[in-house]
Amino acid sequence: MPVEPLSQKEVEDRLAELPGWSLDKDHLIRSYRLGSHFAATAMVVHIAQVQEELNHHSDLTLGYNTVSLAVHTHSAGGAVTEKDFELARRVEDLALGHGAH
Repeated sequence: MPVEPLSQKEVEDRLAELPGWSLDKDHLIRSYRLGSHFAATAMVVHIAQVQEELNHHSDLTLGYNTVSLAVHTHSAGGAVTEKDFELARRVEDLALGHGAH
C-alpha cells in the first residue's frame, strides 16, 4: 500500500508535537548534541537499529559529539509522510535515553 504525503497543515501540526524538529524543504531535520564522540556514536547505532525495525531510513550524520538526521519518504516522491514522523518520535525517545539535547 502506498504511503501518502502529508499536507502542509498536517506536517505543521505534527511538528508542534516534536520540539527541535523542523522542516527544511522536503525533509524533517533535527540535530542533537551529546556529551562525547562515543555517546554520539552509540546513538547512531541505536538509530540505525530503529530504522531497520521500521524499514525506513534517514540521512544520518555523525559529528564529533553531534548526530543529525534528515528524513523524507522516497516512495512518496520525497514528500514527508507519517512514516517520517514515526521515525522522528522513536529517535526522540532514544535521544532522551542518551542524554542528548
